[in-house]
Amino acid sequence: MPHATDNRPKALLAMGPGIADRLLADRHRTRLAALTRTDPHFVAHDLADPTPETAAALAEAEVLLTCWGATPLTAEVLDGAPRLRAVVHAAGSVKHHITDACWERGIAVTSAAGANALPVAEFTLAAILFAGKRVLQTAQRYATLRTDHDWLQELAGSGNYRRTVGIIGASRIGRRVIELLRPFDLDVLLYDPYVDAAEAARLGVRLAALDELCAHSSVVSVHAPQLPETRHLMGAAQLAAMATGTTLINTARGSLIDEDALLAELRSGRLHAVLDVTDPELPPALSPLYELPNVLLTPHIAGSQGVELHRMADQALDEMERFASGLPFADPVHAGSLQHSA
Repeated sequence: MPHATDNRPKALLAMGPGIADRLLADRHRTRLAALTRTDPHFVAHDLADPTPETAAALAEAEVLLTCWGATPLTAEVLDGAPRLRAVVHAAGSVKHHITDACWERGIAVTSAAGANALPVAEFTLAAILFAGKRVLQTAQRYATLRTDHDWLQELAGSGNYRRTVGIIGASRIGRRVIELLRPFDLDVLLYDPYVDAAEAARLGVRLAALDELCAHSSVVSVHAPQLPETRHLMGAAQLAAMATGTTLINTARGSLIDEDALLAELRSGRLHAVLDVTDPELPPALSPLYELPNVLLTPHIAGSQGVELHRMADQALDEMERFASGLPFADPVHAGSLQHSA
């Protein structure tokens, strides 16, 4: 029997249409209903122009459970949420909906960026190992030849033993990639202006200047945040510094690479690329990226997909449980950290 006084916080789901059904399994909705006072099947899609039902729920909400497509929490939206104390974001970056008004009102914020980092790092690990083995090029050659061939001779320079991998950015994902690379016989270089030698030693990597990293790595993987100062971080000079045959992997943001400069290198056949993100996000229909044989182009799928969304939901509900218990978030987001993060 429920207690006469129900001290569970009032919660409201707020995210884009269709997202909640992909994010939350039945067990998540059951857990959310146990932790909070909410209708786990009611989802607010628009907090800026709410329906009467949404406006009433927002006025009572003490915590929002958000995900992709959440309405930006402007001062005007927050005026309609006088009891709001926290936002639990069941995805990665909160930059799309957490505004200065949230910080000014002392609203606590957490995200499932840690859960979302894992599939990106796994995707990157697979891309690094496949690049070393020349899997893409070899599969294409095999489909063309369709006969016996001296693969040992053709692949004499391939493999992942004592290769050098360059990681650009010790972000949450970059660090996870470094961790996943540890069991392999690879040397890892890191470029990150905010990491000192002592921290690099703890990570098990060697710090390098960006041009040095590009020049000495067989595979270069980009994990820096999208910031004004990182736009075209990988420009013509950095790409030219890479040895012929180097593979560039980008699972961060397309704007970090000068795409015109990269296309010139790719058209020449000098470099290879694994691109999960581009600038613009959807390349034009006639973009050569779709057809170049030395490019593996995917539609921003490295992050959580399918059942991987449930990992983000699990982390978000763990944080919701902490909030309901009066505990601080285990993985809080702070306003200052957003200046140097995704």
